[in-house]
Amino acid sequence: MSAQISLSPRIRKSPFYEATLHEGALGFSVYNKMYLPIGYDDPETEFWALVNDVTLWDVAVQRIVEITGPDAFKFTNMLTPRDLTKCKVGSCKYVLITDDCGGILNDPVLLRLAENHFWLSRADSDLLMWAKGVAVFAGLDVDIREPDVAALQLQGPKSIDVVSKLFDPKARDLKYYDFMETTLLGSPVILARTGWSAERGYEIYVRDTSQAHLIWMAIMEAGQEFNISPIAPNRIRRIEGGILDYGVDMTDATNPYEIGMDRLVHLNCEQEFIGEKALRQIESVGISRRLVGVFVDGEALDYNETAWPAYSEDVEIGKLTSVVYSPRLKANIGYVMANIQHSEIGTEIFIETINGIRKAHIVQMPFYDPKKDLSRM
Repeated sequence: MSAQISLSPRIRKSPFYEATLHEGALGFSVYNKMYLPIGYDDPETEFWALVNDVTLWDVAVQRIVEITGPDAFKFTNMLTPRDLTKCKVGSCKYVLITDDCGGILNDPVLLRLAENHFWLSRADSDLLMWAKGVAVFAGLDVDIREPDVAALQLQGPKSIDVVSKLFDPKARDLKYYDFMETTLLGSPVILARTGWSAERGYEIYVRDTSQAHLIWMAIMEAGQEFNISPIAPNRIRRIEGGILDYGVDMTDATNPYEIGMDRLVHLNCEQEFIGEKALRQIESVGISRRLVGVFVDGEALDYNETAWPAYSEDVEIGKLTSVVYSPRLKANIGYVMANIQHSEIGTEIFIETINGIRKAHIVQMPFYDPKKDLSRM
């Protein structure tokens, strides 16, 4: 008999919880103090549903940090090294939230609803408490809260067909990383051209969670002719697409340069941001390690539950953070945080897996669709 996670009032149920049970959710993990479905079928079946058709995900765990008030722009721009002056109202940006040492505290999708109205759709860390703590000493006029909003992801090449049935015709023309405020079943939602799949997709932010179950059912009904299925965030596709998982591939002990996200650090901004001094120093001195892609030899590996040591000869040179078997590439693919001297493309290393030592070599990321054309089409 396998061990079970006990339900508790401290861990919230998603507004879509009953719908996911009805669809046959196999179990739940905990993410941002909320239950997250871990899947409805085996990961490979869900992978093919995602890349061939359209899928619906309960991601209400993406809890929103809402920042409003007269100084909301100045405050939000202070939280991230990305220059938000280039983010217009109605646009989204992928941003990193950094601490005073340049470490990554979260990697949310930012939505700008108005000049001084921002949402941070966050990964699994307590960004709300961080923002509230910063606000205490910032001397700025802002209000920070977690609104009652629940997110869904509609992902896959046929997601546009489902959106066309459910929303205003102009939704078809929504550009990548833009959003629109609209309604579904008369209930207010935000529809964004974003997602965590590396496929074409949308995120639907339900602003009246009392309607969540009805909205789930309406989307599933609209998607029937396109072979829609509920799935969990798919590890195979996210690793194929070079998508990183906060808390796994990056943490507060990781800086943006180590994960190849220099493009999200704008050191020439007029406004100072938290971590600026540290990141200037890191840029000047350079990094001692880097996250790299790897192919791992041998039979299919299960997804790792812990970081696995990586070696060059008998010397440990880093850790494998994520690995999965890709049925499309017919290979084990993953990420290794490796010492800089062992991070060049083509370098041969060894991984200590739960199935024994495996040879691996470093390759270019992303592993599939390197220009990310599928998500932008």
